[in-house]
This record gives sequence, structure tokens and C-alpha cells, in this order.
Amino acid sequence: MNEKNLRNLLDQLRKGDLDIDTAMERLRHLDEELLGCARLDHHRELRTGLPEAVYGENKTADQLVEILDALLHRESVLLATRISADKAEAVCGRLQGLTYHRTARMLTGNEEHVPRDPGRGTVIIVTAGTSDIPVAEEARISLTRFGHSVETIYDAGVAGLHRILGHGKLLRQASAIIVVAGMEGALPSVVAGMTPAPVIGVPTSVGYGTGAGGYSALLGMLNSCAAGLAVVNIDNGFGAACMAAAINRNPRRSDRA
Repeated sequence: MNEKNLRNLLDQLRKGDLDIDTAMERLRHLDEELLGCARLDHHRELRTGLPEAVYGENKTADQLVEILDALLHRESVLLATRISADKAEAVCGRLQGLTYHRTARMLTGNEEHVPRDPGRGTVIIVTAGTSDIPVAEEARISLTRFGHSVETIYDAGVAGLHRILGHGKLLRQASAIIVVAGMEGALPSVVAGMTPAPVIGVPTSVGYGTGAGGYSALLGMLNSCAAGLAVVNIDNGFGAACMAAAINRNPRRSDRA
């Protein structure tokens, strides 16, 4: 339950449009819901402004069906990350109302509950190469389901520096920027030197041997001399989206009006 839904419920109760028993039933799982394999945190969106997301990589199809079926009955957007294509096929064969995003490896649902508050501006997502796009798409899908406006600049790494320099105006207008890069992880430093917007670097596990599964990119970003750059974990597009959403969130949320 988010703040808008809670306010609507209390307003209906105050006006007499809702009886106490019905209100109690709706509030019964306000904090959490205990399932056979998980404890769902329905209070998270009310506390943090972001809904709980399901990390699906190590969950079985049966576990995902149980969890996602419960979330589909809530008035909140549904997000499940790191879902393989075969697992998505098994889950979608048993549940209706889900969309699979193959590149991002995500399942989404309850799109009718995507917030209508677009935030303070536009979040720009940049990738160094085409191989970084899956992580960027995880960030993009997450942000759009959080209700934020997003634009993308893909395949604009430092091996062809003119590709990112040509987007200087757009980058300077962003409210936040996510930069996804593997190999040596240099692109976030370049972008952070071009814009006053906060930049979130996402190292990816893209690269040859000494890339060490993304550690070289991670260390490169952490050692950047560019101001205004922060870094999330390797391949963590969802985490970058959450940070960008927090930065881009309106100081006064429209759902509080």
C-alpha cells in the first residue's frame, strides 16, 4: 500500500463510504504478508516511496508464482528482476497480467498502478557499449515503473568520444544520469565532467580477462577524479534506478495532495 491508497482508504472511512470491517480487511496485510517461501514487505512503498521488488535469480518458478500471485493482488506496481527466459515462460504460463522484458530479464505487472508523478525532470541512461544494454534496460524498466521520465543514449563509449560529446546539451538538462560501462569503466568520469547533474556509475561484468568480471570497471569508477559521481554494485541496474528515483523525486509528492 502506498500513501495515496492509504489516504483514499482513510478518506472513504471518514466519509462513511467504507465500513470498518472492510477497512480492517484492507489493512490486514498493510505491514507484511507471510507466504510459504517469503515474507512480503507491503509497507516498503509507504516508508521509502519505492515498492518492494522481487530478486528472482535464485528463486524457483514455483516460488515466483506464489510471490508474484500475491503481489498481483496489491494496488502497487510489480517488479521482478533477474528472471531467465525459461523461468519467465513457466511463470507466465501460470499467471496472467505479467509482461516479460527479455533484454532486461524482468517481469512487470500492475502497470495501471504506475505513479503519475514524473519527478523533477528526466533521468538519462547512458551505456558505453551495446553489451552494457541489458543492465541499462534493467534500470530503464525500473524507473519507468516508478513513474519517472527516462531517455537513453546507448553505445556512446570513450573509444569513440565524439558519440557522447554530441549529447552535451541533453546531459546538462538531466536531473540525474545513470552511466553503465564495463571494460575500464571510464565513461562515467567523462559524463560527470560534462554536466551539473548527479551521475550514478554502474560497472558491468563486460570485458576480457583482466576486467575480472567487472572489478576493473568498479575500481576505475571508484577512483574517478570527477565530482558528482557515485557508484553502485556491478551489474546493479535496479540499484541505480532506485538511487536515480530518490534524486529525481519531487520534494512534495503529487500523491500527497
